[in-house]
Amino acid sequence: MPRHNLIIAITSGEPAGIGPDIINDIDPNAFSARLVIIGDRELIASRCRAQNASSEFVEYRSDRDPPESGALEILHIPLSEPCEAGVPNTANASYVLEMLKRACDGCVKQEFDAMVTAPVQKDVINRAGTAFSGHTEFLANLCGEAKPVMLLTADQLRVALVTTHLPLRQVPAAISTELIMQILEILNRDLELKFGLRHPHIKVCGLNPHAGESGYLGREEIELISPAIEKMQHRGLNISGPYPADTVFTQQNLIDADVVLAMYHDQGLPVLKHAGFHRAVNTTLGLPIIRTSVDHGTALDLAGSSNADAGSLLSAISSAILQVECVRKNAPSS
Repeated sequence: MPRHNLIIAITSGEPAGIGPDIINDIDPNAFSARLVIIGDRELIASRCRAQNASSEFVEYRSDRDPPESGALEILHIPLSEPCEAGVPNTANASYVLEMLKRACDGCVKQEFDAMVTAPVQKDVINRAGTAFSGHTEFLANLCGEAKPVMLLTADQLRVALVTTHLPLRQVPAAISTELIMQILEILNRDLELKFGLRHPHIKVCGLNPHAGESGYLGREEIELISPAIEKMQHRGLNISGPYPADTVFTQQNLIDADVVLAMYHDQGLPVLKHAGFHRAVNTTLGLPIIRTSVDHGTALDLAGSSNADAGSLLSAISSAILQVECVRKNAPSS
């Protein structure tokens, strides 16, 4: 294996899901980085055997070079209890969280250059007694950051969110001019730093049908969203809107957009996943670390079946590497 100067940590996700399966589709020789899998060694190896895969595994140690053979390096964290594919166990919720903490801590301390996450089962973690709305919010809390921003990409389409994992009825009350401004500032900064986009054009969705229809279908556009856009325009950001969400995603309207900012989860992400499911990548902006993830869930019904598609995971690894390289290139000199 080449001596790469990048190290990417990859958490293997919910042990009963497809995370441990798709890990076995990773070819470490296909990436310009050293890849370190975080999870239970025997769980991942057993899924490999069940799939008749040919992956090799060696123990990861930070004080030595990667193996020459192209084997996958495993940073072993033991399961709390044995795991059956497709059958979640709340006893293993602490194991899932420990993987995330280890990867995040390694990134903060610069042991790893970025982290990539396989999917987790949110309800299992919550039933085990830990309030967990998603990777995005959990990692932000670990990093001490107040405002993470969820960005999904599929080929040239990028969609960011003002609110993430909220019940729909809570969305209007969660939106404010100040929040939108904060999101826009983070989005503009990280698109420049991590994606190399100079003066990116951000198109902002309205909240209501037809972007409120001049107030007849809601006043959030007039009272909250437009003031945020205008204030950030005065600061020199390249922002426009608010646009009706049912037309902003047409091909013609996307020609000059670097990213679309949606007000809530299911306003923007169905479009993106339709455009590029199994190629899409979830990136958490606003953190002091680089984190990417798959665009799908745990697919419990596919776990252990050899039928899971690893495309999104492989895309997430590639994106993490590109973002690290971009940050190194664009970071201001100290």
